[in-house]
Amino acid sequence: MWPYILRNLLQRLVLLFIVSVIAHGVVHLAPGEPTEVDPSNPRMKPEDIVKIRKAFHLDEPLHLQYAYWMRDLFSGELKSFKDSQPVLPKIWDRFLNSLPLFILATIIIWTLSFPTGIHAAVRRGSVYDRSTTFIAYTLISVPGFFLSYLAILWVVSVLGVPVIGMRTFGMEDALPLFRGMDRLWHLVVPSLMTALGGIAVLSRYVRSQMLEVIGQDYVRTARAKGLPEDQVIYRHALRNALLPFVTMFGFLLPGLIGGSVIFEQIFAWPGLGRLGYDAILSRDFPVILTINFIAAALTLAGTFMSDLLYAAVDPRIRLH
Repeated sequence: MWPYILRNLLQRLVLLFIVSVIAHGVVHLAPGEPTEVDPSNPRMKPEDIVKIRKAFHLDEPLHLQYAYWMRDLFSGELKSFKDSQPVLPKIWDRFLNSLPLFILATIIIWTLSFPTGIHAAVRRGSVYDRSTTFIAYTLISVPGFFLSYLAILWVVSVLGVPVIGMRTFGMEDALPLFRGMDRLWHLVVPSLMTALGGIAVLSRYVRSQMLEVIGQDYVRTARAKGLPEDQVIYRHALRNALLPFVTMFGFLLPGLIGGSVIFEQIFAWPGLGRLGYDAILSRDFPVILTINFIAAALTLAGTFMSDLLYAAVDPRIRLH
């Protein structure tokens, strides 16, 4: 097992390096430079542009720019083109804002999708199955940002409470209990909107996998032995239906960055996805490249976890 782990870690490190090189080239070859984006002073002099290009090594060849970026990234000295603030602390602050939104949305998705899909598969063709199928395809078809705007209008008009941002304006001096409740409330609606599409898609996958497994011979044998239906479904059928979801579980980690960009923008949530979106608009290369590097690392780490979980879910799989 250990040779397998070391070999895969080495392969993923090489792949991470290749991805970082490709991303660096694509970002720098795209039209536009940071010197062309300055809303506060759109009429910069040519000599000012030359100074900026020299200060940020934009006048150097691409391979040297890549070397400067990696050096500054791993030394912690990488700074944003936009405000000259350190990139890693800025990303870390936004990561802490995105983390509770990601965790709550993930819990909602995986908690509701499996019971919904399992019961739809067990009661195939029933009113419950047809209803959940209709609702799932409706949620898949309707854009999430449209549902989010409807939710905001409904909450504000009916409940009369704000949902934009991480906290209500003027709550800074309130008691810790009320500030915590306000923070939790601002977290609930964006998490629900983020989770709706995931619930619809994942519940369909669960239903499909369960229908495929329920028809197998070993499930019919378990029922013929007189085992309780819950034991047949949850102990025998569900365990063998879990294997495809191990791969999906591995791609949860990249969702920390790209999973809620639209919803963070709609709900004015200062998260990591919104930081990346603003960096793209301002051509803030250090922030863009660092977020892309972290996303690639999380993706490779997630797939590595999936490979290890395969052996735990299916004893027939061995790591060699």
